[in-house]
Amino acid sequence: MKVPLLDLKLQYSGIKNEIKSAIEEVLDSQYFILGPKVEELENEISRYCNVKYAVGVSSGTDALLISLMSLDIKPDDIVITTPYSFFATAGVIVRLGAKPVFADIDPHTYNLNPDKLEGVLKKHKSKCIIPVHLYGQCAEMDHISALARKYNVKIIEDAAQSIGAKYKEKPAGTMGDMGCFSFFPSKNLGCFGDGGMVITNNDNLAEKLKILRVHGSKPKYYHSLVGGNFRLDALQAAVLIVKLKYLADWTKKRQQNASTYNQLFEKNKLAELVQLPFVSPENFHIYNQYVIRAQRRDELQKFLKEQGIGTEIYYPVPFHLQPCFSPLGYREGDFPEAEKASRETLALPVYPELTFEQQEYVVMKIKEFYS
Repeated sequence: MKVPLLDLKLQYSGIKNEIKSAIEEVLDSQYFILGPKVEELENEISRYCNVKYAVGVSSGTDALLISLMSLDIKPDDIVITTPYSFFATAGVIVRLGAKPVFADIDPHTYNLNPDKLEGVLKKHKSKCIIPVHLYGQCAEMDHISALARKYNVKIIEDAAQSIGAKYKEKPAGTMGDMGCFSFFPSKNLGCFGDGGMVITNNDNLAEKLKILRVHGSKPKYYHSLVGGNFRLDALQAAVLIVKLKYLADWTKKRQQNASTYNQLFEKNKLAELVQLPFVSPENFHIYNQYVIRAQRRDELQKFLKEQGIGTEIYYPVPFHLQPCFSPLGYREGDFPEAEKASRETLALPVYPELTFEQQEYVVMKIKEFYS
């Protein structure tokens, strides 16, 4: 049996006609950059997240970058974030000449640990915190927000993996000054290329984001700011408008698949060898990834690949041990929880179209490996 990590062909087959019709509409209009379709998507996302503004941009990475730019992050400014995320979270900080400073993660949720965060805030005068809602589960935002108020710093939520997730009924991306989404094809809401979105309730930030995404011009050819080419194109917006209608159902199926995995692992008495995903009671987890901790993780991954099962390691090297960040002066052992997670975590297939038989096969092969 083949069990890919993700099978977007199955998703597409169910909505093919709607997608083709939406793309045809854009082709007929010949309006490809920003324009009516992007505005329609922005309105839909703002309603979905219950925020005043949604600003479509060229990628999730650019969503983070333009958010930092809107806060006037300058060279040598300090931005505090997690050492355990996709590279863009820290990469955008360095691209602006600013300095990322890390705080270790919670060993259960893999998100920024507020208790570790306060120690870093006491030591470093920072302008901004970037908590990441990793794998589809929100960070502990009440505590993080309280610390941000106490130390007078802004919050940019990296919700690239978590559109639709909630913390105490508050949608991901709505609890800081800005929230950033990625629409990379593999995300739970993905387009047919790169795309992203920044959401906010702040009038001034929303206006600034819209100016920055078009090279800082308003009106056209008159530049009050130095921005960039961060525009979302209409074809991607059209695809996302169609897919957004199905997101709630896809999320429900991901959650059902996660529950099925939990039951199968428990039934087969694998709990001592495989640590299942922890879900905080305050959270609505959308399972962009279903991530286990496993003994002999690398050997297990190799074995599963041989059995036709796709997996992924998110992420094998924490930021502080990446060669490009060596000038920051961190060493192995500085963030033990992030380092431990990088050695033990493994994402299993959890996409909505996954069958019970495929999930049963995955668990049986894991049991076979440990037997």
